[in-house]
Amino acid sequence: MSFCTALIRVSPKNKAFCALYLLINTIMKFNNWYNVSGTKSSSYLALFIFFCITQSFMDNSPAKKKRVIVWQPSHQTDTGKDFSEAATCNAIIEAAMKTKPKLKEYKVWSLGKEQYHHADSGSNTKISHTTAVIDGKISGYAYELQESNKLNPTVFIAVHNNGGTRRNAVWGYIHFGDKYEQENRELAGRLARAISAATNLEDRGVWLDSTTGRNDYRCQATGKLSFYSLDENINTAPYRVLMEVGDNAASRDLLISDEGRKKIGEAIKKELAAWLKEKNIQ
Repeated sequence: MSFCTALIRVSPKNKAFCALYLLINTIMKFNNWYNVSGTKSSSYLALFIFFCITQSFMDNSPAKKKRVIVWQPSHQTDTGKDFSEAATCNAIIEAAMKTKPKLKEYKVWSLGKEQYHHADSGSNTKISHTTAVIDGKISGYAYELQESNKLNPTVFIAVHNNGGTRRNAVWGYIHFGDKYEQENRELAGRLARAISAATNLEDRGVWLDSTTGRNDYRCQATGKLSFYSLDENINTAPYRVLMEVGDNAASRDLLISDEGRKKIGEAIKKELAAWLKEKNIQ
């Protein structure tokens, strides 16, 4: 068995190395011929072969950028009696980020940043809480999306808690009518099922943000009521989902417990990792 054959059997990735190995041997033979015969043309031919083959091995394609995950926990502290949606959702996302596998992932959160209006309150579906500039200040939501877009994210996952539904459940939301609607529907559905399987939350499936009928924020492209954070005109991530995890009254015991938050975060991360692998999203 030759040296190259042995290498290729170990791994097909060694083919390039073997080709280079054979090329060097070829050039050495030409050099020996030149030394014996004194024929300069053979040396020029060897150099020409070396140039052509090395050019063919060069990868002129742009370098692949590593996938980036951006997490957006709710920053709302004004939802529910003796209940902080911000604290709950942040704990869920912190648990997700600590769960293996470790990805290139970041959190965007406006809580406590007084230079933005509605930094710790407000709705993702109101113009006055999202796109409006008040006293020269942009909103907490606008700040979070600006920070997210700077990271050039591949996947954007927002986590909120529902309220007033009287359902101990989980809902997935996606944006209506953009290029990646189908892929986002699959991702949101898988995350909802994973969360449901890890807890006692009912899986309520995936919903379009245009179906909620909430408030007055509308997508610039469709004119339909939308979630600001999922609008493709605002958020540059191709894959964007918003998970409403539990109801702040019906699911209170689960949402305020450290164990419950950890279970939810771990379930989200593991299912996200599985989806990325299956879709070969590098």
